[in-house]
Amino acid sequence: MNTWGKNFKITVFGESHGRCVGVVIDGCPPGIEIDLVKIQKEVDKRKPGQNLLTSSRKEEDKVEIFSGVFNNRSTGAPICLIVFNHDVDSAKYEKIKNLPRPGHADFPAFFKYHGFNDYRGGGIFSGRLTLAFVMAGAIAQNILEREKIKVLAYTKQIGKIKAGEKSIKDILKNREENLINCGDLEAARKMEKLIMKVKKEKDSVGGVIECCILNLPIGLGEPLFDNLESKIAQGIFSIPAIKGIEFGSGFFGATLKGSENNDQFYLRKGRIVTKTNNAGGILGGISNGAPLVFRVAVKPTPSIGKPQHTVDLVKKKARILQIEGRHDPCIVPRAVPVVEAITSLAIVDLWLEKKIKDIYA
Repeated sequence: MNTWGKNFKITVFGESHGRCVGVVIDGCPPGIEIDLVKIQKEVDKRKPGQNLLTSSRKEEDKVEIFSGVFNNRSTGAPICLIVFNHDVDSAKYEKIKNLPRPGHADFPAFFKYHGFNDYRGGGIFSGRLTLAFVMAGAIAQNILEREKIKVLAYTKQIGKIKAGEKSIKDILKNREENLINCGDLEAARKMEKLIMKVKKEKDSVGGVIECCILNLPIGLGEPLFDNLESKIAQGIFSIPAIKGIEFGSGFFGATLKGSENNDQFYLRKGRIVTKTNNAGGILGGISNGAPLVFRVAVKPTPSIGKPQHTVDLVKKKARILQIEGRHDPCIVPRAVPVVEAITSLAIVDLWLEKKIKDIYA
């Protein structure tokens, strides 16, 4: 399905090489300020063609509002946001339409849709559809800001190069000063060199994005199936190229003893706090008042210029495929605002659920 959410519901439509990419938001409370400049700013963060580290596809990605907004405020009606595609070159996809690209959805999509799938740029499976997530996420972020809730994502690792531990203040400042969206400037320089290296080799590289959510109220999340972890994870796995997620100490926590991994409770100036945050701000699937922290694994961009083995789906013959076109040698930097957006959508959906239930408390 292309619809997600219960209280703040989004429906995504469009294709990579189709006429447009858009989103319909249903459930946005009336009276929320809808700042088109701010939405555009978020969209621009994931726009292609911004530097040598990204795809050379040149898209203006100008956001247009078609409904649900009047006098810069949400009306309570469905909000429709659209970006039209302009710099589309499908010629190279026509040449390889029967040759599934390794690492892409071409192969299963061909069989699922009986050969009627849009193969141009991956169609609906393309990362370009995350543009819709970012448009909707910008409005969700506006709602969260009213509640002083901050969602912050940043590049934690590219290939084997890891960023050092930095304060939230430093991350906010440093990620704006490099092309990687990394909070560690020294690591960012090494990451940039690595990406340029694999680009020259006609290859690609993946990485890790970390996300931190600050000022969440205690008790956000609905056991069992709409808990914080499951809600965020479902949204995160809707982002193409995401192959893993861990909360708090994650997989490292599996190597610890309970006495090492438990976050013990203490009193600090009358408030109940923990000295550690191995739980990542979540206990029993609901927020515990600590910062919510998770990391996602982003696979290397599957479109690379190196020769790869494939099979002609029609002729059933082995072929060698060398992908041409405009592709990111590393998708991680452009995925950072997408992680922020989809996380914001998940949090707003659960926040509205909590507001409804709090009325009857």
